[in-house]
Amino acid sequence: MKTIAIIGNPNCGKSALFNALTGLKQKVANYPGATVERRTGPLPGHDDISLIDLPGTYSLSPRSQDEAVTRSVLLGEQSGEAKPDALILTVDATNLQQNLRFAFEVKQLGIPMVMALNMADLAARDQIEIDLKKLSELVGLPVIETVAVRKKGLQALCDAAFGALQVDHNTPNNTRLSTKELQQKATITAKQSLINQGIQHTLTRNLDALLLHKGAGLFILLSILFFMFQAVFSWAALPMDLIEEAIATLQTIAEESLADGWVKSILIDALLAGVGAVIVFLPQIIILFLFILILESTGYMARAAFLMDKLMATVGLNGRAFIPLLSSFACAIPGIMAARTISNERDRLATIMIAPLMACSARLPVYQLLIGAFIPASSIGPFNFQGIVMFALYLLGILSALIVAYVMKRVMTENRMKTFMMELPKYQMPNLRFIMTGLYERAKLFLHRAGTIIFYSTIILWVLSLYPLAPEGASGPAIHYSFIGILGSWLEVIFAPIGFNWEMSIALIPGMAAREVAVAALGTVYSLSGSEDMIATQLRDVLAQKWSLATALSFLVWFVYAPQCISTIAVVRRETNGWKWPLIMMGYMFGLAYVMSFLTYHGTLFFVS
Repeated sequence: MKTIAIIGNPNCGKSALFNALTGLKQKVANYPGATVERRTGPLPGHDDISLIDLPGTYSLSPRSQDEAVTRSVLLGEQSGEAKPDALILTVDATNLQQNLRFAFEVKQLGIPMVMALNMADLAARDQIEIDLKKLSELVGLPVIETVAVRKKGLQALCDAAFGALQVDHNTPNNTRLSTKELQQKATITAKQSLINQGIQHTLTRNLDALLLHKGAGLFILLSILFFMFQAVFSWAALPMDLIEEAIATLQTIAEESLADGWVKSILIDALLAGVGAVIVFLPQIIILFLFILILESTGYMARAAFLMDKLMATVGLNGRAFIPLLSSFACAIPGIMAARTISNERDRLATIMIAPLMACSARLPVYQLLIGAFIPASSIGPFNFQGIVMFALYLLGILSALIVAYVMKRVMTENRMKTFMMELPKYQMPNLRFIMTGLYERAKLFLHRAGTIIFYSTIILWVLSLYPLAPEGASGPAIHYSFIGILGSWLEVIFAPIGFNWEMSIALIPGMAAREVAVAALGTVYSLSGSEDMIATQLRDVLAQKWSLATALSFLVWFVYAPQCISTIAVVRRETNGWKWPLIMMGYMFGLAYVMSFLTYHGTLFFVS
């Protein structure tokens, strides 16, 4: 049986074309020795000819396991696989130049090939006109226009693919063009083949000239991020006030209507004081993700990755590390898992080890609580001072991650850089449905955590805060004699040098379940510590009365660095197949957190006093 492999860049419609050709006759398995999906099916009308859907790749220099499989199949190096008899190269008609670079690279292998110029309908929509005859002459291949999702042009493609099988393999070209030469050839070919580049292409080119500029582009990116954190504070003020008032009202009602006892205590001290202290930050979570989803939907997020690539290269990280690190701003767990796309093991480990330093959304309630309590809501020119501090915390995490990566890469291995390649999508208007769905999922996840992990943690904390009971004649609050009070007094000895009191030390323990649980823990502990004004005012105001500025800043810096998330540690163990790297990560992050909090606490005391 002869085989035809379908190849192409990611997102060119390659798999859609394979599905349209094979229908329900395809088979799914894995390649030997790899967790990469292998899909096969017959060429329509030719049951003796098998189609293979190879993983998408940008070049024959593999940067991931998927790309390595594609390369080994095309070179006949895959175990139990013969080299394909012919190829169907799928090309995105709306992004001709990018796709042609790979076409010329594969053509050097000498395997008979036909080009499927896919997404022709989208090209027509964008007023892109391509001279098919000219393109065919320049690339030296039959070119068939297709629309895979509408099954347009499939018969002509099948005929051309069958014809390619009748052509003998050429001798591979041993003189391979460099990446730069391939790109230049693709650029010239695309320019000569395009009759009309289309409105969208012109707009994208003009915008990229500004947004990808090495100076102006980076300034615009930082300005967008700065504005985003300004908005997180300014826009969320009103809904947060309304939620706070609602929680305070419920606390007052419960205080006045319920008899003293465990039901009243668990409702006021655990549910409202603990969980309520976290739920109040939902508006800020939604605003933060509103900006992230808009940037993704418009196509700008990929540009941000491109801009950051040069900065990351200075610390020895491959540009592919940016996407996992960017994902870590939402949550470190998907960011760590996304590092699987990095083929170099050392690069992957370095990315995993610094991903938790990205300020995930779980840190936001802690940041917002302390910034709201200790940083004046004043303005510096047109800017909100609280937003500036928030931006500085995120920037501190990013810069620290780059420094750690720089050190780790030089400890683990010598610096060996590879070319970073990624596809820049076209600019488009934000997709309202995509944004609303994303916001709904994020709000749902946040409230689910508040209703499960945070609620259960505060209940456990509440129980440990009540028992054992205070002895007769005790003068202090009952919580001082409980398990939590005893443990807190032990931990305070360790954390006193960085300005933490026993309540803060206790909050770090349940905060290991999830960072935002620390806020709920503080609400519960202070409520049970005899802070009656917790009923009339919110946790933010209680902390402003009980903590010094030095203590608050030290606590903020602790949460920039400390690995306060058991789930993240578990995922690192799974991704690295052992406890070595999770323990190293915990060690360096806890150590860094303690040292930086120590310097912050004593530095603030020195300058403030």
